[in-house]
Amino acid sequence: MDPTTPDTACFEAGIKFGSLYHQFAGTPVSPDSSASLARAMEESIENQPFCTDVTVEIRDDELEAALAAQSAEYTELTGRFIDVEIVIDYEGATVVASMAMDGDYPRMQLDRVERP
Repeated sequence: MDPTTPDTACFEAGIKFGSLYHQFAGTPVSPDSSASLARAMEESIENQPFCTDVTVEIRDDELEAALAAQSAEYTELTGRFIDVEIVIDYEGATVVASMAMDGDYPRMQLDRVERP
């Protein structure tokens, strides 16, 4: 069976999440740099085909808690510090996908699929 237009839109969302997470995981981040890093992440992923919107929120409260427990003034970006939403529009099919922590794992999921 050939993939449907919504199937392809979902695949595109997965590609964007893989790129976002694995490109930026490990990036040094602090509360002072979190807003500019979030914007860079959004703008980077929005460059990719079929991506119409990306929202990255870096949890400064989580960053501050991590920094309070260590001597460095920054930490490495991981899924526990970010919430992400990506919107894909592929040939009229719209997919909204998100990433948030599920226990200790950054879960990427489909939130909504709108068929053409």
